[in-house]
Amino acid sequence: MGLAGRRQFLLLAVAVLAASPATQAQTQGRRARIATLEDARPGALEGNWRSFRGRLQELGYLEGRDFLVDARSSQEDLARLPTIAAELLSLRPDVIVTTSTPTTRAAMQATSTVPIVFVGIAEPVETGLVASLARPGANVTGQAIVSAELSGKWIELLLELAPKAKKIAYLGQAANQGVMVVYRSMQQATQARSISVRLLEATDSHEIDRAFEVMRNEDFDAFICAAAPVILPYRQKIVELAARQRLPAAYARSEYVAAGGLLSYAPDRSDMFRRTANHVHRVLQGAKPADLPVEQPVKFDLVLNLKTAKAIGIKIPQSVLLRADRVIE
Repeated sequence: MGLAGRRQFLLLAVAVLAASPATQAQTQGRRARIATLEDARPGALEGNWRSFRGRLQELGYLEGRDFLVDARSSQEDLARLPTIAAELLSLRPDVIVTTSTPTTRAAMQATSTVPIVFVGIAEPVETGLVASLARPGANVTGQAIVSAELSGKWIELLLELAPKAKKIAYLGQAANQGVMVVYRSMQQATQARSISVRLLEATDSHEIDRAFEVMRNEDFDAFICAAAPVILPYRQKIVELAARQRLPAAYARSEYVAAGGLLSYAPDRSDMFRRTANHVHRVLQGAKPADLPVEQPVKFDLVLNLKTAKAIGIKIPQSVLLRADRVIE
């Protein structure tokens, strides 16, 4: 390589190095601050956050060197969210990552300038968080789930396993607008089938006990469990009560099936958190959330638990087994 060639190579190497997140952070003289806001108990989404951090590392960021994480949770108390969001804002974050409709709403009420990236929330357009998926507007973007197709899929799968089901409960959270949008789409999906769907609150241990008591006393045939993060820490309790009452159930998160639930049909949330890291990276590089389209899941998994099916007396049709992405035996 001649002198001119070596000089061109060195200039290119310097340009690439200057564009790296680590070098930019050093040039700016500060580490980026990433704030996270949850409404579930701390640790409920630990595996998802590992995926998020892993993707940031792949993009060239090292925690402690290039960025700091300020993590906060309302620990299932939605009334505390405005105070916690204000506390996070006082730390001067570069971006806020939220994990539900209530946490996103609280962050939006706290700031109209700091970028907000949400992950895994339902129907952000219908709940008024963004203007559209293609052009979200304002300071908010992220990873969303459009629920209409999912609602129909849960009903369809339950009816393949329990064809006589006519009365279905939806374990959810009325204060979560995203959950309520899913509930309404579920009601629409069952109207033509003469099936009733009823929302039962399930955000703490007492409410879950009461929900299963209602399902037992009023002869419900099955239930669907929402994806709301506040419910996730109670997954073991929910699947054990379902087994005790021999109730078939469809879950909006695969973690329930790993804990002993019957089936789940859901997006790959680890992948969604990884893609959220891509959004955060672009924001830290100077992109405006208004210019970053809201993304939807690219992968959905059907997970079945054959041991649970046998225990509650359900034979899973071969047609369903063949469609499964993962089977727990």
